[in-house]
Amino acid sequence: MIGERLRKVRAEVIAACTESDRDPATVQLIAVSKTHTAAAVIEAHGAGQIDFGESYPQELRDKALAIDGVRWHFIGRLQRNKAKYVAPVAFRVHSLESVAQAEALAKRAPGPLKCLLSVNIALEESKGGVRPDRALDTCRTLHGVPGIEMVGLMCLPPAVEDPEDSQPWFAELAHLAAEGRSDGLPLNELSMGMSSDFAVAIRNGANWIRVGTAIFGPRS
Repeated sequence: MIGERLRKVRAEVIAACTESDRDPATVQLIAVSKTHTAAAVIEAHGAGQIDFGESYPQELRDKALAIDGVRWHFIGRLQRNKAKYVAPVAFRVHSLESVAQAEALAKRAPGPLKCLLSVNIALEESKGGVRPDRALDTCRTLHGVPGIEMVGLMCLPPAVEDPEDSQPWFAELAHLAAEGRSDGLPLNELSMGMSSDFAVAIRNGANWIRVGTAIFGPRS
């Protein structure tokens, strides 16, 4: 079942790339496995999936200990005291917000850790992330933390019924990244788009799409 769902998502990714005149190799699929079992991750890995996303530090640690051969992405809000669970195993951290977090991660990472800044693109009080008007200054500061490499931006737009309504938020994040690159920041990665709206995100330049429900089914 998971393998079939993965094939369907991959076909939709290729179709979205074709429609947007993009090389499918520039878009990477993260299977969001938070709250799903290690067995589900192993099944998806057996179907060829490499990148997996987790939001809870201890769950990430436990799955990383149990499963070999995958790349782990931390995509949830990070408490500084939980960096010890994330830093040793994360391929990417998509949710960096502060110097304190960056220093805690760098202290525990086995080497330079690639991170994306979490941007609160719609200024929602219920969500974390840095305000868009402070994002690039924050990236400059975090990029200066030894052991941290800022490689891009991440956002989670407001929930909408029509996926097309996410388009302005994705476009704004892409514009921010382009502005940062023009000023010398290496913001070449955009993490945006989920099960319902990843085609819209791809159209707006997403490099990482975070898909959970369409692969694993509803979260437990």
